Amino acid sequence: MTKIAIIDYGMSNLHSVARALQYAAPEASIKICNKSKDISEADRIILPGQGAMSDSMMNLEKSGLLEIVKETINNKPVMGICVGQQMLFESSEEGSSNTTCLSLLKGHVYLFKGKIFAQNDICAKSNNDLLKVPHIGWNKVRQSQNHYLWTDIPNNTHFYFVHSYYVKPVDSKLILGETDYGISFASAIVSNNIFAVQFHPEKSSKNGLILYRNFVNWKP
Repeated sequence: MTKIAIIDYGMSNLHSVARALQYAAPEASIKICNKSKDISEADRIILPGQGAMSDSMMNLEKSGLLEIVKETINNKPVMGICVGQQMLFESSEEGSSNTTCLSLLKGHVYLFKGKIFAQNDICAKSNNDLLKVPHIGWNKVRQSQNHYLWTDIPNNTHFYFVHSYYVKPVDSKLILGETDYGISFASAIVSNNIFAVQFHPEKSSKNGLILYRNFVNWKP
């Protein structure tokens, strides 16, 4: 039986992820984990995330899980979700002086900004041409390359997003999916045993469940 550890460092709706995974892969053993032993014994890792990057990194360090997370991500299939995708890169603009992330992948995390974006609803309502930040709701994911993880998922499928920041990998070959929101940004990335998405599969209906199933069956 495949053991999947959902890492609990206090920054995500873990139970909705667990329910979706269990539905997508009923044969797997799904466990929300906040102990190093449970994470090291798992076959696959889910790194979720929600909220501010600085709080996420601080909580991960305070939880005592930072080192085991780095260690397991280097040798087991891992799936990062939302902030869990952003954490894999080197740094984030979020925070007063930027936030250092896990630095497992080269690249940085940037805020949606510029003339086409409004940072709050009040500004956005005054000009219909402005795109609101955070980016919330359903949006298309354009598949940048063929990959097992897209099995049974059509190109330009809609997934559900909630975020103000996006990743920009140094190596464009990491980009597995792209989404347009004022700019084109990397909404899915893959590197060896690492897979991560900016959207929320657990909130993305049928195709989100298919993506979870594909991750469980993936052999990187």
